[in-house]
Amino acid sequence: MEKIEWKDLRVDEIEFWQPWPALLPLYETLRDKLVERYPDLRIKVSKTQISFYNRHMFAMASGPWRRKKDWPRQFMLVSFGLAHRLDSPRVAMASEPYPCRWTHHVLVERKEQINAELLSWIDEAYRFSNQKRRKEKV
Repeated sequence: MEKIEWKDLRVDEIEFWQPWPALLPLYETLRDKLVERYPDLRIKVSKTQISFYNRHMFAMASGPWRRKKDWPRQFMLVSFGLAHRLDSPRVAMASEPYPCRWTHHVLVERKEQINAELLSWIDEAYRFSNQKRRKEKV
């Protein structure tokens, strides 16, 4: 992972979206907004998702690796963690993997959906992630 100090996409970010080239502009829009908002942002690309970190991971972007029948064919899945469950029709799925840690998944099909509402949830996830305590080494 490296700290982002430029706005250009890295090769590994571009390669991640090769199976879904139409989703690359959506990712670029999201990434640009996050780079602007969080000067300490770090990005890690893995096989199934692109993760956004401060001290800890606070949000992820992924392609339609798995989709439910009623979901669109092409979408970017934006996921983030909060201390509470969001009550919004935009949240396609939510789970509580740990007490008081809710993971939310939002389907994004158009750039307009990367809006103030979604970014406010990611802002909250950023703050929530920054509040997590570090594991103490024994």
